[in-house]
Amino acid sequence: MPRMLDVSDAVRAEIGDEEADRLLTGESAPARYDCTSCRTPGDCEQERTSTVLFVGEETAVLAFAHATCLPSQVVQVTEEQLRGAARSISADAGAMGRVPAQVPPQQAVPGQTAPGYPAPGPAVPPRAVPEQAVLGVTSGLVLVADELHPALVVEPTSPIARPGSLSPHDEFLPLLVEQGFLPVTEISSVPPVLHGWSVLLAMGRLHAVLQPGANGGGPVAWWQAHQPLQVTDGWRTAANKHQQVLMFAAPVGSIGRQPREDLLREALDKAAAGGRLVAAALPLAGT
Repeated sequence: MPRMLDVSDAVRAEIGDEEADRLLTGESAPARYDCTSCRTPGDCEQERTSTVLFVGEETAVLAFAHATCLPSQVVQVTEEQLRGAARSISADAGAMGRVPAQVPPQQAVPGQTAPGYPAPGPAVPPRAVPEQAVLGVTSGLVLVADELHPALVVEPTSPIARPGSLSPHDEFLPLLVEQGFLPVTEISSVPPVLHGWSVLLAMGRLHAVLQPGANGGGPVAWWQAHQPLQVTDGWRTAANKHQQVLMFAAPVGSIGRQPREDLLREALDKAAAGGRLVAAALPLAGT
């Protein structure tokens, strides 16, 4: 039975017309899958399904997602990270030349904004111990030195390990420190600008957090929203005023979902005092 698959032009260009046609006719696509975004079961014989190709420097991994969760697209990741992800695929996963048929999830959970998914890079690998980690992203205004600054607060749902590692130790903050984020013990001043990283705001909505590409390449998405996220008028005004966004990151269990900005600030202060917070000022890309 033909699959209800969407293979974008970008994906087709990567895998070739012959392989794309095999996917569409069902020769090489599994009928059932776990959505790479929401991780719930999908059936490409019964519902529209997107093909999502994760591409490293040498290899690529094909994943499937509900069309309502993600469009068909190509996502650039590091080779080390892609290989680590491929190792977690079940031994009987089908193969399509250089394109395996499954990939572990790439997803983020909502904070106060909306769902999104991280496009991983060298700072934060997608593998978690003992299970796949997802990122929570919360936007809010933070008072620093008597002035309001736009902020993003990032917290994973489980410990983050280095690519290929089975260690139970959480490496989320050390990995970010290696990328230039600084430990924060109190939020009394604006952290230094981390050049090469940026926050993409377009048409007044939040699209992504960008990081430097591998080997000096162009920026790639470290985190990207499924759909552009609404931010408050005050947050957008502050971002345009300062032309930068403060990004705070804390390990799992440090911040939680806070319904108000004052409670978010309290959680940030507590995490900072406990040595569980890193931060950087990221330049604003867009308007």
